Amino acid sequence: MEIYNTLTRRKEKFIPRQPGRVDMYVCGPTTYNFIHLGNARPLVFFDTVRRYFKFRGYQVRYIQNFTDIDDKIINRAREENMDALALARKYIEEYYRDAGALNVLPADVHPKVSEHLPEIIELISTLIAKRAAYVVENDVFFDISAFPEYGKLSGRTLEEMQAGARVEVDPRKKHPMDFALWKAARPGEPSWESPWGRGRPGWHIECSAMALKYLGSNFDIHGGGYDLVFPHHENEIAQAEAATGQPFARYWMHNGFITVNQEKMSKSLGNFFLVREILEKFPPEVVRFFLLSTHYRSPLDFDDEKMAAAGRGLERMKNSIRLLMEALEQPGREELNSADEEFAAALERYRQEFVAAMDDDFNTALALSICFELAREVNTYLHNNTGAPCRAALEKALELFRSFNEVLGIFRVDEGTGRILIEGRHVPGGGLEEPLIELLLEVRQRARAKKDWTTADYIRDRLKELGIILEDTPGGVRWKRQ
Repeated sequence: MEIYNTLTRRKEKFIPRQPGRVDMYVCGPTTYNFIHLGNARPLVFFDTVRRYFKFRGYQVRYIQNFTDIDDKIINRAREENMDALALARKYIEEYYRDAGALNVLPADVHPKVSEHLPEIIELISTLIAKRAAYVVENDVFFDISAFPEYGKLSGRTLEEMQAGARVEVDPRKKHPMDFALWKAARPGEPSWESPWGRGRPGWHIECSAMALKYLGSNFDIHGGGYDLVFPHHENEIAQAEAATGQPFARYWMHNGFITVNQEKMSKSLGNFFLVREILEKFPPEVVRFFLLSTHYRSPLDFDDEKMAAAGRGLERMKNSIRLLMEALEQPGREELNSADEEFAAALERYRQEFVAAMDDDFNTALALSICFELAREVNTYLHNNTGAPCRAALEKALELFRSFNEVLGIFRVDEGTGRILIEGRHVPGGGLEEPLIELLLEVRQRARAKKDWTTADYIRDRLKELGIILEDTPGGVRWKRQ
């Protein structure tokens, strides 16, 4: 397995700190709003990385933090006339709804800044003792001159970093690039006691402290969006390594930006889209499929047509799974003939190609193309065996879809049986009834997207009269028979 390491700017063979185990830390959201699609890309991608390591037999410890103390949270709390920590708790709960809809599994630990002040204060104290940080009045700054390797992650010189950064002018700093570890308390802001007076931690120190607490030095993978390379991850390295004298993380992984019309999606440009809004127009599995359809280090351009195309592609894969399940409900042969053996050999080839794609820096785009090849192979096999296909061959194909989905997470599965669910239910046979219901649901979703509530309600009410009950959930619309 090879991983592109931002730190060395090349692909490297993956060698874990401990054989058979992978320890990962991924930067989570700052909880002052609903997550947008740009936030969702690293959440989905690194969830897929974690799933793939488990698929390959590793034990995985996965940590993803919540930033619940930050200037943005404080400013938003003022706007909403709320306590800052209460506002953060509100959006953490909303995060779980959106992440769950996208089939992102919970981390093993979701540490919050507000619950790790002792660890943060201890780390700052260590940096002061090692003369890598200094106190000015009630503020504490990191002294970048104490860490000669500063800039090694971004590959930029101090002059380049200073020119490209929004450096807060503060004459008390020894160097303009020195950054805050502890900020003195200000009126109306949350604050905690510390050896330097009441205050709150700076942004960067939180991840260093929490990663060291849960994973220790030299853990395997630190991940996040490319926008975090500098200054956040650069500063994390400086703090952690200045304090411990050990490498912080072995591999640094960063996903590319989401773009809209080739421009980076951002709040400042006003071109960002909340996941909650996108899920009103597109099913969550389509959104996840779209986010994995391009290699994680490449930019991913967003628009409705690309999402619709992703939906059409996913539907083709669903149809193959439907056909497999329908065939397995019919009588079939138990013995294998030469055509069945060729089919089984093709399935094994796709499994090997899927592993090779994911082993090559987690190439989900190629892995998805292999899923489509598998779907075409299944369709051809079923077309050529309309009488009585071999049950063992069918079951092997369905198991291969299931194992690929364990990694990609583009379909839900029944927790009890492990069987793939499509649109939130098992996919039995059923002629045209189910496809027609799904078509009506798609028409209704389009009406809702256009705020055509009359049409949307009419479809819901008419289906209810026919014995079909719709449930609008955060994960999309579900239906069941009355």
